[in-house]
Amino acid sequence: MTHSHGDEDSNKDSISLFGAVGMGTGVMIGAGIFALTGQIAQLAGPYFALSFVLGAIITSFSAYSYIKMSDAWPSSGGIAMILQKAYGPGAIAAAASLLMALSMVISESLVARTFATYVLRPFDISGGPLVPILAVGVILFAFLVNISGNRSIGLLSIIMAVIKIGGIALFGIVALWSGGFSLPEASDNVSGFSTTGFVASVALSILAFKGFTTITNSGGEITDPHRNVGRTIMISIAICIMIYLLVALAVGSNLTIDEIVESKDYSLAEAAEPAFGRAGFYFTVVLAVVATASGVLASVFAVSRMLAMLTKMKMIPHSHFGMSGPIRSHTLVYTVVLASTLAVFFDLSRIASLGAFFYLIMDMLVHWGVFRHLRKEIGASGAILLCALGFDAIVLVAFATMKLRSDPMIVLYAVIAITAVFAYERTYLSHWTVPQDDGGD
Repeated sequence: MTHSHGDEDSNKDSISLFGAVGMGTGVMIGAGIFALTGQIAQLAGPYFALSFVLGAIITSFSAYSYIKMSDAWPSSGGIAMILQKAYGPGAIAAAASLLMALSMVISESLVARTFATYVLRPFDISGGPLVPILAVGVILFAFLVNISGNRSIGLLSIIMAVIKIGGIALFGIVALWSGGFSLPEASDNVSGFSTTGFVASVALSILAFKGFTTITNSGGEITDPHRNVGRTIMISIAICIMIYLLVALAVGSNLTIDEIVESKDYSLAEAAEPAFGRAGFYFTVVLAVVATASGVLASVFAVSRMLAMLTKMKMIPHSHFGMSGPIRSHTLVYTVVLASTLAVFFDLSRIASLGAFFYLIMDMLVHWGVFRHLRKEIGASGAILLCALGFDAIVLVAFATMKLRSDPMIVLYAVIAITAVFAYERTYLSHWTVPQDDGGD
């Protein structure tokens, strides 16, 4: 099987460079700022802004594999193509691809619950049944927009990206100025900070940047993909690190670490009130709603196409369940159902942790596969690939260590789920790897 499978019915050239950047930043900013800032601060303490910087550096190394592969073979469902090129159409490629798809579904539920949390914040509601109900509602909204077509998604992504990036930048500048450019303080109540915790926090920072894979998975539909996929990825990462760093410093200037951790699911709204007053609080809530809604929208778009690609590549089974229409319509439904289920049964912290485990395992398999089988064919640097692999491994070990102390059950859930994915794919495909005739060593 080749990378072209599944692309024959894609809408080529339907997503512009700016539309792709809008989708990438839509996923990253939606998850990174509003869903993860507090959780990162809980692990990294007063150095949580630095965690975002390290996350961006490691993500840039990781992006190298995806950019080199996408330059050579741009494809819708691009990560599945990368893994199949590296390992052949066997269980390793299929399982890693499925882990990526599941981590994207997890991101949808993460950002959807963040949307619900911010919507309810003005009413002083922080839990209860309204959180999952609103989370499922925004996922269904994303489904309706997605079935309207790619051009609607691209246009809406651009509009929402401009609104939220401009608004968040304004928030960051004014809040940082109001807070006196000071670093966040930690009171005596904050305990347990360690180097391991800081390194573990980088796992969540990486998760905040992983939206660049949305671009990779839509490679076959971006205009002039051989040039624009790589450009879009780097532009999106650059925009996001500037926004993340600005906002992290702004939040730290207005709240102590205790206050950030206490309000970790809505820390930006809390930081806005000292700087802007109550009007600023509501302004930030509106920004959060726009950012998280666009994040869900972009993620649903990408993961449904990746599942369709996996189906066409015979990596996962497919059932119509009585539904009519093309496979992509079915995978949209599957995506929405899975994300809604997670949004109902898991809280933000556990959703983020599960997503980090899935993504880092998949990312390491991508780097190893490209290094072992494809680096000469695509002209990739072995040193950069090994650095990316090593960085992921260090962060994964630190994150697992911290979670074993604080929430061992989520580690158990992750191990069971990852093992089940690989076992299922090994049973379904009956072989781990299949040599590729067009591969290179």
